[in-house]
Amino acid sequence: MQLTPRKITYTALFLALAIVLPIGFHQFGIAGRLFLPMHIPALLAGFIAGWIPGLIVGLLAPFISHLLTAMPPAYAVPLMTLELPMYAVAAAVTYRHYHLNIYISLVIAMIAGRMAFAAALLLLGLFMQLPYGAAELFAAGGAFAAGLPGMALQIVIIPPLVAGVKKLALA
Repeated sequence: MQLTPRKITYTALFLALAIVLPIGFHQFGIAGRLFLPMHIPALLAGFIAGWIPGLIVGLLAPFISHLLTAMPPAYAVPLMTLELPMYAVAAAVTYRHYHLNIYISLVIAMIAGRMAFAAALLLLGLFMQLPYGAAELFAAGGAFAAGLPGMALQIVIIPPLVAGVKKLALA
């Protein structure tokens, strides 16, 4: 896959959205940890632009956002730096390469991303004190349960956005 000017533009757009969207959520008192606003642009990048732009957005967004806005918190940056690229790559591969239905691809991407988050949490928890422990997170199914409202939001808004971009022949 080659990075064309269009894919570079999409990468920049989705990276900017990944930084701005969480700011909007926090400005209106909407919990980012609950609704996962940074995940939406990463997923869109994977669905619309492909796995490389999605990977770039997923890798850079948490770090750049933290530097500019202090969101996500420092302990979450490495977790999200593993989670977001997994979302984007899984979305791109299942939807664009294997041509699965967008809803199936989205669910697979969400599961893969949350599993990457949980694995990163286990690994990071070995080296530093986290605000919540991996054992508590897994015991309550927290890696998935904490993100359920965000996942519901993603299921509602991402498929129509991807369909709209495809209809306009922008992808």
